[in-house]
Amino acid sequence: MSTLLADTIRKTGGTAGVDIRVKNTSVYESEGGTSVTQNLAQSLCKSWCNFDGTASGAAARDSFNVGSMTDTATGNYTTNFTNNMSNDDFSASTDSQDETGRTNIHSSFEGQTTSTLQIRHFEGGSGTDTPRIGTIVAGDLA
Repeated sequence: MSTLLADTIRKTGGTAGVDIRVKNTSVYESEGGTSVTQNLAQSLCKSWCNFDGTASGAAARDSFNVGSMTDTATGNYTTNFTNNMSNDDFSASTDSQDETGRTNIHSSFEGQTTSTLQIRHFEGGSGTDTPRIGTIVAGDLA
C-alpha cells in the first residue's frame, strides 16, 4: 500500500479544492488502524442551527443549510432548509439552555417536511421562548 502526502489535491484540469469526488463506498482508516468502508455523504450532518428563541422572528446565531426561520408561536419555531431533504423521514435532535433556573424543561422536534423542521420548547408543561436552542439534522439531501 502507498501513502500519498500532499498540501493540495486538484482535479485534472481543475483548480485547488474544486470537483474532488469521494465515492459512496469510500474506504478510510479508523483511529484503530482498521480499514472501514463508509458512505461519507450519509454520515455527515445535513443541517444544524443555534438560535435565539426570544428574539423577534427567532434569530439564528449560526447555522448550516438553514435559509430562514419562523417564530410561529410562544416556544414554537420552524427552520426552513436551504437544500431540501430527500424525504420527511430524517432524524433530528434538539436541545436548549435555560438561564432562569426553571424546571421540567425540554425541547423537541414536533413535525417535519422535506423542507422544514418544527421545533417546540416547553418549560413547566407550556410553550416558552428561550434564549438558546440548537438543532441537528441527519438524513439524505434531495
